[in-house]
Amino acid sequence: MTDYGHALWFGSFVTPAARPPQKPVELALTSERAGLDLVSFQDHPYQAAFQDTWTLMSYVAARTERIRISGNVLSLPLRPPAVLARAAASLDRLTGGRVEMGIGAGAFWDGIVAMGGRRLAPGDAVRALEEAVGVIRGVWATDEPGPLEFQGEFYAVAGAKRGPAPAHPIPIRIGAYKPRMLRLTGRIADGWLPSLGYLPAGPASLAAMNEQIDEAASAAGREPTAVTRALNLSGRFTGAGGGMFEGTPGDWAEQIADLALQYGVSGFILASDDPADLDLFGHEVAPRARELVRSERTA
Repeated sequence: MTDYGHALWFGSFVTPAARPPQKPVELALTSERAGLDLVSFQDHPYQAAFQDTWTLMSYVAARTERIRISGNVLSLPLRPPAVLARAAASLDRLTGGRVEMGIGAGAFWDGIVAMGGRRLAPGDAVRALEEAVGVIRGVWATDEPGPLEFQGEFYAVAGAKRGPAPAHPIPIRIGAYKPRMLRLTGRIADGWLPSLGYLPAGPASLAAMNEQIDEAASAAGREPTAVTRALNLSGRFTGAGGGMFEGTPGDWAEQIADLALQYGVSGFILASDDPADLDLFGHEVAPRARELVRSERTA
């Protein structure tokens, strides 16, 4: 049982559908009205049925006032890290500190190559991600002297001027499942962002995966609590409990509280394009889950 003690937050995971173009924008507005903390979008630049995620995030940022915005997760092989760093910092400044970053090493390599990206073997993709995080943070580090110089195996920056600095420390969450990526997450990430549906044994997988992150964090001289844990999830709201995330809002709240207290998950992101689901998640599930966790922690 691992409760890292982080405050719970709740978000939405919206499909960046190209048709109709305003649908994901309306779902972002629904998320904000529902009281959710974050709206996020998957990033598959090779998918013609989707809008470009960064363009959509920028448009949503201008239409919303409070909710935080993130890619979930950004496709690193098609987003050069130095440019991504400036884009994120710029949008963060324009929104008063509402940008967060989920990033992945890459998937669907045929699509990536079709868009001009470089195909990488799994181990190379992990090393490239580690280099990219260093570049991103280097661009943001305006308090460090001199321009950014970096010569890596996959990325090179030859005297780039640093800045602009983001309006707040933008958390970098890594989508990770396999041991090398989990260890990387423990060493350098601000957060871990898997999807429940991809965990090989469901929630039970979280214990061993958390352990790998924690061990890597400790070996790097970090506290395991420095890495927050979020989870993409999906399900159905029904009149009676029928399994994991199938039931009433009260059932969902109890299951979320268990994930928080047993496995240390503090961010819960609902993958749904149904406005009614997002409304229930924000108005009913989130406050009940927060109260259950608060009561247990103070008991």
